[in-house]
Amino acid sequence: MADSRTRQRSSRTNTDGIVLNHLQPQALELEEAVIGALMIEQDAFPKVSDIVKKESFYDHRHQVIYEAVANLSLNQRPIDILTVTEQLKSNGTLDEAGGALYVTQLAGKVTSSAHIEYHARIIAQKAMARELITFTSEIQTQAFDDTTDISELLGEAENKLFQIAHRNVKKDFACIDTVLQESVNRIRTAAQRAEGMSGLASGFRDLDNITSGWQKSDLIILAARPAMGKTAFALSMAKNIAVNNQQPVALFSLEMSNVQLVNRLISSVCEISGSKLRDGRLAPYEWSILDSKINALQSAPIYLDDTPSLSITEFRTKAIRLKQEHQVELIIIDYLQLMNASGIRFGNRQEEISTISRNLKGIAKELDIPIIALSQLNRGVEGREGYEGKRPQLSDLRESGAIEQDADIVCFIHRPEYYKIYEDNNHNDLHGIAEIIIAKHRNGGVGDVRLSFRSDLALFDNIGGGEPAAGGRKASVKRSKMNEEPIPDDPLDAAPSMGDAPF
Repeated sequence: MADSRTRQRSSRTNTDGIVLNHLQPQALELEEAVIGALMIEQDAFPKVSDIVKKESFYDHRHQVIYEAVANLSLNQRPIDILTVTEQLKSNGTLDEAGGALYVTQLAGKVTSSAHIEYHARIIAQKAMARELITFTSEIQTQAFDDTTDISELLGEAENKLFQIAHRNVKKDFACIDTVLQESVNRIRTAAQRAEGMSGLASGFRDLDNITSGWQKSDLIILAARPAMGKTAFALSMAKNIAVNNQQPVALFSLEMSNVQLVNRLISSVCEISGSKLRDGRLAPYEWSILDSKINALQSAPIYLDDTPSLSITEFRTKAIRLKQEHQVELIIIDYLQLMNASGIRFGNRQEEISTISRNLKGIAKELDIPIIALSQLNRGVEGREGYEGKRPQLSDLRESGAIEQDADIVCFIHRPEYYKIYEDNNHNDLHGIAEIIIAKHRNGGVGDVRLSFRSDLALFDNIGGGEPAAGGRKASVKRSKMNEEPIPDDPLDAAPSMGDAPF
């Protein structure tokens, strides 16, 4: 067997086509120290098992010995020179590991495991560097191939980097004392707020009374059929948070351009109809309103991104930057079904949506901010009749039950007036009324909230207008039970034309 200490070399090409040779990143002395320490101290393995794996070691002999140590630990057997040698014999890999003499020599090179964790982290870093070299070499080779689809290659590269990053990010256990203190601090902060919010207030009184605001690390799904006003609701909420309260909000729009979104915000803030803004036919007093109120938008901390067909990996990168550079407190995605998980092959669209929703929840936890993802509903609503029949249910969520499972809150937007239903079962007038149905709430109650909706402005507001009262008031809501029906497979519904949708 060739000496495994022989330094393998990787090749790369510079811009002049000159091949540059470099030693593969490695730390053989530290590998020897870690393997030796594992065989002289019984409690050493748990300290490094989360940091390194078999493939982290550069020397193949060390990989084989580490695997034997892991097997002994898994079977709760003692770990020392003799037991490791016996395990290697049992596996039929003693010669592959360098023989009994090499195993004994490794154990004799160290006297304690005092620095084993530090050494293991260096080994892990070297392994990650080798993985990146291999990955970039493969990408370079494919990039030189004229038959390669570059867009597809970019997606694969993006996804591979995402996998490497996540595979090597470990989170330590947290002592309850630390978590308890953070929890108490959040309770005290909430108590000091006049409105009693523990999360980010949406600006809609009754909705905030049920949710106590959008909570950090939560994934909120806001779903509706086309033309119910998902985007209008998201923009009305962004206006409440960023324009009225100067709290940073980011909005990713996969369907509309940034200019279209800003036009809607102008319509909402200035209370000028969208049709007038599009045509530019404003009365003199409306020009005055526009000039006076536009300043509020100019200073608002709203960050827009209209990248079409946004991938989950692109989104994560941009979300991290927004959090670091602008301290955003809420991210809104319009809408979930237009995202993709490029670089990963799936058996069907349901699997891809499941991956996207699972990653969105992970990103919300990672950044410790709420993420609101707008979502389409399937056509099940259209086939039902009557006031109750037209109300969305959890089973109407399109394409994947994972959306419901991953979400902390699932809300539906329902405007009965759109279906020519002008009274509820109690004969209450439903003209200009939108219902926000909280169908799932992992950390609180469910129920219905009614808001006013002005179709000419595409504006949602509290009924009666105005801001939440100091200290908040008890919401007048209609309670409902969660619907636990399975979510059917349904092909993508066609989006409505702009003529059908509320501006």
